[in-house]
This record gives sequence, structure tokens and C-alpha cells, in this order.
Amino acid sequence: MDPLNAQPAEPRQRWRLIYRRRPDAPALPQRDQTAAWDAAMISSGLPLAGLDLAVPRPRLVFAASLTVGMPVERELLDLFLVERRSVTEVRERLAGSLPTGHELIEVHDVWLGAPALSGQVVAADYRLNVTTLDGGMPDAAALAGGIRRLLAAAALPRTRDKGGRAIPYDLRPLVAGIEVQPGIEAQPGDAAPGSIRLPAVRLRIRTRFDSERGVGRPEEVLAALSELSGMALTAQSTTRERLLLAGEE
Repeated sequence: MDPLNAQPAEPRQRWRLIYRRRPDAPALPQRDQTAAWDAAMISSGLPLAGLDLAVPRPRLVFAASLTVGMPVERELLDLFLVERRSVTEVRERLAGSLPTGHELIEVHDVWLGAPALSGQVVAADYRLNVTTLDGGMPDAAALAGGIRRLLAAAALPRTRDKGGRAIPYDLRPLVAGIEVQPGIEAQPGDAAPGSIRLPAVRLRIRTRFDSERGVGRPEEVLAALSELSGMALTAQSTTRERLLLAGEE
């Protein structure tokens, strides 16, 4: 058979990785992140789908894009194998082969015919350690009032920059909830080593992913909260705790 006309092998197994990216992981741009994952998965020695293409590249499906440098605690990724392997072998091979600053938490054998991972993501939970712009502790009453007003709002008109143009959108449908835990100092796992840790209010924000409206971003929620609380707020650290799939919200 002519190798140039050979058909690529069909996937026979689909594995879902749950992994952590630590605060000390290299802050790589998206393209370099993808390249690091490709190299790491190839180094695992697993029979990855996509390596027999004209331009070899492992078939990896990330659940959602991720802000450069943001730590994550339970991120999702699907990879496809052309030969079946046991969970023990997959876990052992992957545990020592993830990109720098990443840790494997769990692996699950997923039905090959299941919907695409990226299309199943409906929400994300974020943890923010928040101070005022001058490094002070936000006033608890003002913050609570701002949260009440935000969640009670019928609409939150805002704009996003897209290609140098300000695009109007409504943030409110993209905010699923906000919780506050005042007086908690930033924890060692929340920020990169050597960064300044200040007494901060910890916010937990759940944002939605919508195929038509777009994705709620924690920094946009914090900007709206700054306006509604009358305080200029900033996040000393932001961590994506987990992604929620359809049926989990």
C-alpha cells in the first residue's frame, strides 16, 4: 500500500484526563501550550491517534481555552488511542509525561461516540483573591451590596474589544453565581511563588458558557462588581477550580 495514500488508523479508545496546572507552570501563549501538550503526549509512548497523518499531531481535545498563566485545579482534556490500553498503563504513562507544572489527577475511559468535550462545557467555577486597587481589604458591606445588585440586575450591558472594535453584550446571563468569604488571606497554592500575598476577600464566581452569547469571564464580572459596589477591585490571583459539563450545573 502506498504510504502517502494510506488511511489514518481509526481511534479505538478515548480517555478523559483531569489535570491540575500549578501556579509555577510556565505562562505560555496558547500556541506554545498546545505544542507542549503535543510533545508531552508523544513522549508518553501511548498509541495516539493522529501520529500517522501526513503532518503527525496527536488528537487532543481541550475542554475550553485558558487564560495564559492562570492556574487550574480540575481541567479536562480528551485524547484518543488507536489501540486499547488499560487504565493502569494509561495512568502510569501519563503521570510522568505531562507538561512542566502540570499534574495528573484522574483518567476515565470515555465512550468514543460521546459528544465532543468542548461542546459539553456549560459553566466554570473560579476562585479570586480580591483587594482594592491600593491593596486594602474591600469593605464587606459594600461588597455584599454590589453582589446583590449584580445578581438582581435584569441586564448588565458591557462591551468587549474584538479586533479593535467595542462589541456590546449583556454580561448578566453569563453570571451563574457569586459567593464571598471575607477575611481570608491568599493561600500558597493560589499564586505563583514569590508573588505578594495580601489579606484579601475570596470570591467564588461561576460563569456560563453559551454558544450564542459567548463565555463569562471572571475579570469582567469583577469589573461589573467594582462599579456596583463603588469600590475599585482587583484580583491578586485567579484560579479556575473546575469546568462543569451539561447535567452537572
